[in-house]
Amino acid sequence: MTLLDSAVWGEKIFGDGWRDASLDQPVTEPATGDRLGTVGLATAEDAGRAAARAARAQRDWAAIPAAERAAVLRRAGELFTEHAAEIEDWLVREAGSVRSKAAFEVRLALGECFECAALPTHPQGEVLASEESRWSFARRRPAGVVSVIAPFNFPLILGLRSVAPALALGNAVLLKPDPRTAVSGGVVIARVFEEAGLPSGLLHLLPGDGSVGQAVVEAPEVRVVSFTGSTPVGRAIGERAGRLLKRAHLELGGNNALVVLPGADVRKAASAGAFGSYLHQGQICMTTGRHLVHESLLEEYAEVLAAKAEALPVGDPAREDVALGPIIDRRQLERVHGIVTDSVAAGAKLAAGGEIVGAGYRATVLTGLTPDMPAWREEIFGPVAPVIGFSTPEEAARIVNDCEYGLSVGILGDVGTAMKLADRIDSGKIHINEQTVADEPNAPFGGVKASGTGSRFGGAAANIEAFTETQWVTVRPDIADYPF
Repeated sequence: MTLLDSAVWGEKIFGDGWRDASLDQPVTEPATGDRLGTVGLATAEDAGRAAARAARAQRDWAAIPAAERAAVLRRAGELFTEHAAEIEDWLVREAGSVRSKAAFEVRLALGECFECAALPTHPQGEVLASEESRWSFARRRPAGVVSVIAPFNFPLILGLRSVAPALALGNAVLLKPDPRTAVSGGVVIARVFEEAGLPSGLLHLLPGDGSVGQAVVEAPEVRVVSFTGSTPVGRAIGERAGRLLKRAHLELGGNNALVVLPGADVRKAASAGAFGSYLHQGQICMTTGRHLVHESLLEEYAEVLAAKAEALPVGDPAREDVALGPIIDRRQLERVHGIVTDSVAAGAKLAAGGEIVGAGYRATVLTGLTPDMPAWREEIFGPVAPVIGFSTPEEAARIVNDCEYGLSVGILGDVGTAMKLADRIDSGKIHINEQTVADEPNAPFGGVKASGTGSRFGGAAANIEAFTETQWVTVRPDIADYPF
């Protein structure tokens, strides 16, 4: 039996093992519309029961030796290695990933598990000075039950990057993946941890609609909500969590800028820009959504980028060697095309692409834009590269910052100039001589402004801050004397 045999998970949800779901939906391949299986869907009532069960299981999990939790995480990483090809196939067919992107995502997943295997034994507190005759400590304790709500675009890693550290630090988890990628973003994680020996009741898989999302936020047992997705939904979750006095870690949208400085190697810069805009069809929160090019290089850069875009084949990544696969669904495909056509109608020039091809969209380059055009102002979430020029670093900084988002920025060219420019930019991440799409398991990840609530994922410091609570502990050698 393979790891992802549908006889195990088909029409089921996961908690205390796999059990029949009261609802289900087909798993559909976006490139072809073919049915890949049937996934079980949860209800709000399922989520409520899962939260109660998770709270009971969490206390025992937090109490076991740290080495035992670490062993589960290491085994999970080994399972991602052993079953990489099978998991990649699901990412290609269900999520529309090209093969290289799927392989990259699985590598991130196994790296996440191995990185998080060190969390149970990482120092989790400090000794404090005290004016009293006592020892004073601040120690980190598991938050309790953590709800993880993950999107469709990098479904495996964007769920796992919260699931793995939360479990490693002694929490239980309710995982709600996007129903469009419930296998690669949910079943895979549940099966890996099941096979890794995670005790029953600690991880619950709850694909479902908005009522399930609301339930995993509002369940009284849940103390932390980790959400990755759109800014409007993130705002609503943050408001609801705030009213309930729960912490919400929000990693939201982006309209990320790539700045090409004077003197930069244009061909290398255009290659970086193409990768940043077209990887996974531009369906990444870190996608390069704005290309700012010094006026001395603007015309050449646009020409080279357009030539690269025209050379990128679009198609079905499961059956063809293509650079761009399908957009996740027809609604999003039409939204991308609408933003392009509206911008062209407003005066932008189409230098490449701008066409729907089956279930996909051609790599597109737009020039002649003004800052008020939709292709420049909006997060497109498609393979579109809008290009404008700038004359001075001060102007570049102003244009980059004139955006509601602040997730990722790339700066290409002279390092000294880039460093000075970086100090003027509001962004959660800045990459000098790299494009905007980058992630590593040990690196803090997050954005500012409408891109979220800062770095809440990645690396020991951010993960411990995200998924534990601080408890103050004092110890005296004898019972203190009091005046009452």
